[in-house]
Amino acid sequence: MGSALEARSLRKAVVPLTLLENPSPGNLQSTRLALHVNEDGSSCWVYIASGCNIYKLQIPLQDSWLSKGKEGLLIPERTKVIDSSLLKRCPHRSEIQGIVLAEIESTGYLVLGSVDAYGHLIVSKLDASGKDVDKITYSVLPRDFGVGEGSWSGLCFSPTQWSMAAVAQSFCKSIDVYDQDIHFRTLRTLWYPSSLSFVQNLGHGSETSVLAITEGCQLSIWDLRMKENGGCLHRICGSVGDVFYAVCSSSTGNIAVGGADRTVTIYDPRRWSALSRWVHCSKYEITGLAFSSLDSDYIYVQGVDYEVFCSKWQESSKVFKFRGDSNWLGFSKCSNRDILGGWCDSGSIFVADVVAKGE
Repeated sequence: MGSALEARSLRKAVVPLTLLENPSPGNLQSTRLALHVNEDGSSCWVYIASGCNIYKLQIPLQDSWLSKGKEGLLIPERTKVIDSSLLKRCPHRSEIQGIVLAEIESTGYLVLGSVDAYGHLIVSKLDASGKDVDKITYSVLPRDFGVGEGSWSGLCFSPTQWSMAAVAQSFCKSIDVYDQDIHFRTLRTLWYPSSLSFVQNLGHGSETSVLAITEGCQLSIWDLRMKENGGCLHRICGSVGDVFYAVCSSSTGNIAVGGADRTVTIYDPRRWSALSRWVHCSKYEITGLAFSSLDSDYIYVQGVDYEVFCSKWQESSKVFKFRGDSNWLGFSKCSNRDILGGWCDSGSIFVADVVAKGE
């Protein structure tokens, strides 16, 4: 059994108007934020995408006084942005839909990926301090060269092989998998894809080959090594008409989905059965999910009504919660730590630092 989790701090900063005055409106899936904690833990870099650009902001993380309001709602402490800048990298030609930050273990480098409304992928290598380095930057044009209609696009990196990236294009009903800038495979979904994640810890060396994708009211599992059924391994149907918007996998291999039915369901991919179903745990649609890195019995849930909460999914109980002050344009959890970041269209950025009790 892991230890109980608690929030150590919740900070609220405001994006300087000199950096970004009017952010472009976001899709329902708030995938336009990524964050990285500095090595000494004193601050974090928050990356946000608006229009065709990516901006980065440094926000302090030192321990702060945590106060609670009604029903245990965490009240954020106001803080100032230490540093902010426009990221210099290959420009996108249409609105960026998703950004992802991957940390390459043992090298000290970060990999920042972004994808725009037509599926154009750009990947850059950053050093651990968040500075641009000219080690690697490459871009991959969409398979249809951007012809047609733009739509939400998503991106995820393999947890064990950063050069492997999967790009989802909603309108095209396709997922393109790349090894760096080499096209590896295209998967064709039945419905519009809305979220995707490489599945961890399934054994048999499959961490770079199995993808979980939400499409319409279905969760589909794909094996990149398989030719039959176009690579589709399994499909699980949710409530008809209730679209899924979020999928994530834990270090133990469990898969969580959530969406319009306001329910979080945890699946065991070894048996394709539901381990837990927490019905109507959110007041509105669920658009973001992330398992805790400290203890995979906990999951973070983000809803359309600005609320974010941490829950122990086996017990269907909320541990703590906080709220943004307007629609989420981006929301993400640090890849290897329980630091959560959210960006609202008001310009506010919320950063929550979660630890095991007693730390």
